[in-house]
Amino acid sequence: MYKLMIVDDEPQILEGMKRILDWKQYGFVRIETCESTPEAISKVVDLQPDVAIFDVCIGKDYGYEAIRRLNELHIPTKYIIMSGYSEFKYAQEAIRCGVKDYLLKPVERTKLQQVIEKIIVEDLHGTVGNMNEDALNKDRVLGVSYDSLSKLVNRILLMIKTEHAQNITLKSVADRFQMNSTYLGQLFLKETGMKFSEYLMAYRMLLAQERIQSTDEKISYIALCVGYNNLNYFYTHFQSFFGKSPSDLRGKG
Repeated sequence: MYKLMIVDDEPQILEGMKRILDWKQYGFVRIETCESTPEAISKVVDLQPDVAIFDVCIGKDYGYEAIRRLNELHIPTKYIIMSGYSEFKYAQEAIRCGVKDYLLKPVERTKLQQVIEKIIVEDLHGTVGNMNEDALNKDRVLGVSYDSLSKLVNRILLMIKTEHAQNITLKSVADRFQMNSTYLGQLFLKETGMKFSEYLMAYRMLLAQERIQSTDEKISYIALCVGYNNLNYFYTHFQSFFGKSPSDLRGKG
């Protein structure tokens, strides 16, 4: 099946990109991440991923320069550039390197989905018709289609998916939208049936459950990765949410 490489110098972005899509449903059985250009070039040469997603700026380096060097080695990887900048010169350089698309951060799930599906069909000669479209288009916490939610709520959900490992709060989200946090919280509750804090906890718990059952990572590390700096706080939430401890879940996994 397919291999994926994600390159960004911000660990939280790497984590968010790993979770933004259900990569396994698209056939990606291996996902590697890198935080520097030299490491990325070395890994792409060794792994030869089917798809590689590069940030446009990786430290002091440019993602498109790494792609240009890799193209010279005739590696058949298909590249996507993501960027927090809408500057034309970056997009122009990316196009010159033959990237499949240039996505602005925060990367929209539906746009990334469309690009990946296009690459699978047109470049990798695979199919996406056998995937469960309902599962792909449903929010894992709410169990409803993203299409049934407003653009504002979808943007909030995307922020949670990409920034859940950070100290994201209703107030910090409201500040970015230049909205009153109480009003935004009411809108979110009315549309989703959950408070912002309840959704955030549920999302973090489901991610933690997935990692506990599929990896041998330490519980303390998993807690940190899903946004809990306080391990006791994590255990309390986990026990409340699942009715069992993380070690019990792993033991029965």
